[in-house]
Order: sequence, then structure tokens, then C-alpha cells
Amino acid sequence: GEVTMINKDDKTVDLAGGEKIQYDKLVIATGSIPLKPKWLKGGDRKNVFVIPKEKVYLDEMKTNLEKARNVVVIGAGFIGVEFSDELTKRGYKVTLVEKLPDILMLAFDRELSKKIEELLRTRGINIITGNGIKEISGSEKVESVILENGDTIEADAVILTVGYKPNVELARKADIYVDESGFIAVDEYMRTHVRDIFAVGDCAQKRDFVTRARVSTMLASTACAEARIAGMNLFNLNVVKTFSGTIAIYSTAIGNTGFGTAGITEARAKVEGIDAITGTFEGVDRHPGNLPDAHKQLVKLIAARQSGVIIGGEVIGGLSAGELTNVLGLIIQNRMTVNSLLTSQIGTHPCLTASPAGYPLVKAAEQIAFKMRNR
Repeated sequence: GEVTMINKDDKTVDLAGGEKIQYDKLVIATGSIPLKPKWLKGGDRKNVFVIPKEKVYLDEMKTNLEKARNVVVIGAGFIGVEFSDELTKRGYKVTLVEKLPDILMLAFDRELSKKIEELLRTRGINIITGNGIKEISGSEKVESVILENGDTIEADAVILTVGYKPNVELARKADIYVDESGFIAVDEYMRTHVRDIFAVGDCAQKRDFVTRARVSTMLASTACAEARIAGMNLFNLNVVKTFSGTIAIYSTAIGNTGFGTAGITEARAKVEGIDAITGTFEGVDRHPGNLPDAHKQLVKLIAARQSGVIIGGEVIGGLSAGELTNVLGLIIQNRMTVNSLLTSQIGTHPCLTASPAGYPLVKAAEQIAFKMRNR
């Protein structure tokens, strides 16, 4: 049933059908809602879509798109990039528009995002960067998109992938504290300020694992990690089982090329005032490289200059890039240094991994170690 009200004083929730349910502990996991900017003129025209986590809406959108030919996707984050590629594979003419100078700019440093952009272009996607949307024009339906510089793009449909906002209306109505960014405030046990009420997932407040700054990371993997923490502390606090901060860990694949990122980028480190040092190495994910399914594998590591603690990593490679991205997340969460990574023992196999003598993750760490010795 649908919960319409949380009554924190008598520890009950009201359902839409009129029933009441008593609770001992309550976990709020109401997720997020896709953004449709109020300032966007023409955003209410037919064939302007967002990407909610709602099957009925997405099925209707799929049906409406069957008559479209030219589709403009606004926002080149992971969802915009993935959706553009899927549409292109189905025969649509797709233009991907990003206001920032590069696609995926908040997740990757420029030299890697440019490689991903080049890959998308080879797959037939028209990419416009450094130019945002101003207006969606047409009569009832979408006919074109007007950009900030005045350029016009013919369009039968527009997909808005410009972000999500936390769904916190239930919390607000119950007077559960929501922070200035619109997230339900929680501590490291995922507790709200109201006794016996927890919050997890997209609706819950996040702090970056490295910088400790508030962040708006919204990932299913993060939500699952938070849910495990809440579950382990629901009835008895386990003081060692706390959520120490959000590590943004993303990965996806375009064709047989996978790419992922964990932690913070070199650019973000500079903005945060972190004195960082980097190492990049490109090899292959099989050995020898002429084996079937072998793919180039590029790894970039970002570390704090003084301590050598690894704070970020980026990878472009074959489909194994997703699991390598998870390894980067574990490295960051365990605050491993470059030296500890260099002395780590790894297992390799010609059909499964890069060569032990040219393992890109280790070789990138070697580059940082060399720079630290010769600074």
C-alpha cells in the first residue's frame, strides 16, 4: 500500500486505503524523482520525457517514441550517455546536448571523457558540449530544441536527463529534518533526528568519503550499502558497522568497451584544495594482446601527494572494467596507499587478465611512486 503520512508521535503510518500500521522501527527509502526544470519553456509539450524508476511511464514512453525519428537527449551524465546509445542502436537519430565543456565531466577527467566522447561519435551519436538548452518549441508536440547560443535542432522527442531530486515529501510532512539541499539528514548509522526512524538511498543525506563535503550521489549500489548499515543497526547499534561516507562508484559499457570511475577526479581534487598526484597507464586486459576479446585497458589513479593515499581512479577497457572499478572502490574505502598497492599480491591468467608484468592498475601506481620519489 501507499503510505500517505508518518505519525512519529504514536509510531504509526497511514495508508492511502485508510488503514494504519504500527511500527517499532521505520526505514524511509522513498528514492528520488527526475528533474524537469520549471524555467524550461516548452517542457510540458508532448514527447518531452524524463527517466523515472517507473515501468508504466517508461512503457508508455517507448510506445510514443515509435513514431519519432529525431531525438534530443539533454544532459550527458551516465543516464544520458547510456540512453543515447540505446536509442542509436534502435535506429533513432540522436543528438546529445551537454551544458558543461565535456560529457561525463563530473565523473571523469577530461582526457578520459574525450576518449568516451570519441567512442560515442563513432557509434553515430551527434554530441554538442558547452551549450545548454533554452527552449523546446512546437505546437502541441515537440518540433525543435533551441539552445542557449541560438542554434536550433530538429526534434520529434526530447529526453531530459538533467538530474534527480530526493523524494522527501513524506519526511517533510512528518517534520523529519530535511537539510538545505533537500535530503533527509542522517548520521553514520543512517538514523534520522527522530528516534527509531532511519533513512537510506537517494532520499538520504550523503557525505563524500574523501572530502567529507555534502554530495548528491544517487546510486543503487550506494542505497544497498546504506540499507545494510541500517539493517545491522536497526535494533542494536554495532559501533564498528557505520557508513563512513559515500564513494561515487560508477561503471557502464558502450558496445564492448567498459568504463568506470571511483572516488574523486583530479579536477575535483584541485577544486577541493587537495594536493594530488596522478599516474596513468594503458595496456591490454589479456596477455598476449592478440588473444580473442583482448581490449586496451587504461587506468588513471589519483593520490594525495604527501601521504600517497589513493583517493580516486578511472578506467576505460573491456567489459572487465566494471569489476576493476569495484576494486578501485575497495582500494579507496580501505585508504590504501600507492606503496600498499605496489606490494599487493595479484593473480593473473592469460585468458582473464593483463600480464603480471604490465598490469595497468599496478603500473599506474608505479608512475605515482616514481613521481613521489623524484619530487
